[in-house]
Formats: sequence, C-alpha cells, structure tokens
Amino acid sequence: MELRNKKVIVTGGVSGLGRSMVELFLSKGAAVTVFDLNAQGLDQLAQTHPTVVGFQCDLSDYDQVAATTARFHERFGAADVLVNNAGIIYSAPLVCLSPAGIVRHDVAMWRKVLDADLSSVFYTTLCVIEKMIATRTRGVVVNISSVSAAGNVGQSAYSAAKAGVNALTATWAKELGMMGIRVAAVAPGYSETGSTKSALSEPVLKEIVKRVPLRRLGKPEEIAQAVVAVVENDFFTGKVFEVDGGLVV
Repeated sequence: MELRNKKVIVTGGVSGLGRSMVELFLSKGAAVTVFDLNAQGLDQLAQTHPTVVGFQCDLSDYDQVAATTARFHERFGAADVLVNNAGIIYSAPLVCLSPAGIVRHDVAMWRKVLDADLSSVFYTTLCVIEKMIATRTRGVVVNISSVSAAGNVGQSAYSAAKAGVNALTATWAKELGMMGIRVAAVAPGYSETGSTKSALSEPVLKEIVKRVPLRRLGKPEEIAQAVVAVVENDFFTGKVFEVDGGLVV
C-alpha cells in the first residue's frame, strides 16, 4: 500500500510506541487520526503535529468505541489503515508467597488487562472494518501483540491477552482476505518505553537485556518501522512479525 494520503487510525498514539508510529506515518504522507484516552496528551500531540486529528476514547468501552468510530466515519469516511496499539502492561504472578500467606492474582486487574489489551482490539476492529467492507476499501489492520504471547512468567493477564490478539489476527486474516482486507500483527520484544520501564524494575530489565542477542532494548522507531513495513507489503497477512532483537529464537 502506498501510504500517501491514506487515512490511518492509531489507537494509543499519544505516547510510547504509538507516538513513533504516528510520526512515521506522517512522514509517509498519511493522514493520521489518534484514538486515545489521554485528553491532555491529545492536545499536546496536536500542538506538535497540527495535522493529526485526535479523538478521546476509552478503547475498553464498546459504546465509546462505536460512537468515536461513527464520528470518524462521518468526518472522513472509511479508514485505510487501523493500528490497534492501545493497551497496558501489568505484571503479577498467579499466586504470590508473602509473610501473610498466599496472595492470589488480582481478579479486577485480570479483567482490566483483558479489556484494555484484547477487548479493545475486538471493539475497534469491529467498528472500523464494517465501513471498510461497506465501501469496498482494501484496507489493512495491524494488531500490536507481544513476544509475551508465548507465555511470560509473572504476566498471566498480559500474556493471555496478547495470545488472544494473535488468534484474532489469524482468524480475521482468513475471514477478511477475500474482501481485500489484510490483517497482521507486530510483536515487539522489550522496548525503550515508559510503560516497559514502569512495569519492570531496572534489575529485571538488565537480566532481560542479557538474554537478547543484540544486548539492548528495542527502540520505538524500530517497532514503528515494522508496522509500516507490514502495511506497505501487500502480500503480508495473517502472520505475526516478531521484532525482538532475537530474544525468541
């Protein structure tokens, strides 16, 4: 896909990996819209990049997603590209041994992570794809997964959500390919983002870096490059593109 003048939606595009994706799509001449819960961040993004359109939206709330997508469609018509990037990182073991005894994984956080990282992908794709199909737009959906989808110690909820994202990617690629719509995923390894550093302690990150053949964390712009490469390659669909410095080999 040639990205110039294409309409791109990036969820969670205010900061971190999403921000790098927004900036790279802009450099390619795309018209970028961001769905994000952070209203202040959207305002700041608009100041830095005046052409970016922002919609405040809780992606884990279906009614908000449906209403926000309807506003987008009313203003711009069908999107050409959707990047499902919004989500949260949460780390906790299934059970934890403490001086007070065994502590169970927080059930409320289990639900929150699944809503933010998996249900949001389902809701947004559902609403955006409908218009693509109705207008016969040969679009692309890129879901941001994680190498944690293979199962990561201390990340029951996050790993389960990302495994679900991978399953949805394969399912939708099979369902939508005959309509000219491609669906793929990009699975970053550990990256230099605020969310990664807030979720993992410095000693843990140092141990992770030792296991990465390239001996460093990924850069946000490198993940963004992978996303754009997936969008631009018209024969890439149904697969998970792992960008992890060789961590999973």
